[in-house]
Amino acid sequence: MDFLKKILAISLLFFTMAANSQEFEKQLKAFENSYASEYSGAYGDAIKSITAVYKAESYEMNLRLAWLYYASKNYNEACNYYQKSFQLFPLSIEARLGFANAAAELGNWTQVETQYMEILKTDAMNTTANYRMGLICYNRLDYTSALKYFTKTMNQFPFDYDTSIMVAWTELKLGKLREAKIMFQKTLFIRPSDASALEGLALIK
Repeated sequence: MDFLKKILAISLLFFTMAANSQEFEKQLKAFENSYASEYSGAYGDAIKSITAVYKAESYEMNLRLAWLYYASKNYNEACNYYQKSFQLFPLSIEARLGFANAAAELGNWTQVETQYMEILKTDAMNTTANYRMGLICYNRLDYTSALKYFTKTMNQFPFDYDTSIMVAWTELKLGKLREAKIMFQKTLFIRPSDASALEGLALIK
């Protein structure tokens, strides 16, 4: 009897492995078809390829659908699937950035800020989240907070134009004229004759 149980268990194991292998091949084909459709601009077909094999517990499928809905400008559905993604992997920065991008398209700035702050809890030096939080604070006229976020980005990418010009303008708004002048001049090293940098320097003279 024990021998028969062992044979049955082994048979069941091989059957499960075969079924799993077939399922993997089916899902892999769905992703391949989805990419092919996306490359040709057929986002609807790309989405259908994934939904045909969709599993709610699959991070990869949720993230793939989120991107496809975003690319097809269905931002509500994009947010829905990005949220499913970071619910499965709460530390996922890519899913939270994707959600923030989709929420921004919808004009939901509260949710955008929430996702950036969640990202910074995981990765305090994340350049994208810090830079965009800097922009949010700058547009709120909260220049002190804006400079804090921009500085974190600048420390990692000292020769980045976008960050340098925003640091320059933020320092000017704070009345830090000497520092602002240095940063506007630095920006001109990155982009000679840059209109924004020249405008800032003209205000200081």
